[in-house]
Amino acid sequence: MRRYALRATVLAVMAVFAVAGVAMAGNQKPVKVTAGNLELTFNGGLTPEAVSKTKLTPVSLDVSGKIRTVDGKHPPAMKEFVLEADKNTAVEVKGLPTCTAAKLQSQDTSHAEAICRPAIIGTGRATAEIEFPEQPPILAKTKIIAFNGGFSGGTTTFYIHAYLTVPTPAAIVSTVKITKVHNGRYGVKSVTTIPKIAGGSGSVTDFNLTINKRGVLLAKCPDGKIQAHGTAVFTDGTRASAEVIRTCVGKG
Repeated sequence: MRRYALRATVLAVMAVFAVAGVAMAGNQKPVKVTAGNLELTFNGGLTPEAVSKTKLTPVSLDVSGKIRTVDGKHPPAMKEFVLEADKNTAVEVKGLPTCTAAKLQSQDTSHAEAICRPAIIGTGRATAEIEFPEQPPILAKTKIIAFNGGFSGGTTTFYIHAYLTVPTPAAIVSTVKITKVHNGRYGVKSVTTIPKIAGGSGSVTDFNLTINKRGVLLAKCPDGKIQAHGTAVFTDGTRASAEVIRTCVGKG
């Protein structure tokens, strides 16, 4: 069975969720990170809070976040998110329907859903701030959809689809590549690549995502904690890193 430590994934534009996504209890405090002029706030949780101590158990993931600047100016865009996730979490896509990036490119939300509906593993919302020179910022809101891209050659792939209607209609498809690693507490490395938004003038500022396809995300709690280490890389060279340790409840 192909099980790889959960990279609370997904986002891409949603990727940075991963750092928050390791939280086992939804009522735990948000994680706040400051790096240079950037302020990042993330929150999330796995449901149910109590899982087996020894057996990987299906869970759902809820994550949310905000990206702001200290001086209030337009934030740089995130271009990559690298995550090492706890060995006591896993992702399982064996036998599930898949979708490809080619099918999602250039599609609006309704068509992306229709084309790859069986491969949907989660949904959410996001807001991007788009700023062109000498113009006031434009806020663009979109539904986001997570799709299973399948497993091949030791790598699991997910796609995150968004569709912006301003300043011009465009689909944004982020790719998450997940591979197994052996690094102490961590059992997987995921790398999320986020394409340019509005030719590089757009940056995600708010997001939320729920991954609730049963059996895709799994967790166990042998020692009362789940942890992850993530690094977000932005177009201006800023790197924001954090290690998050959250408590969980083991049963059985």
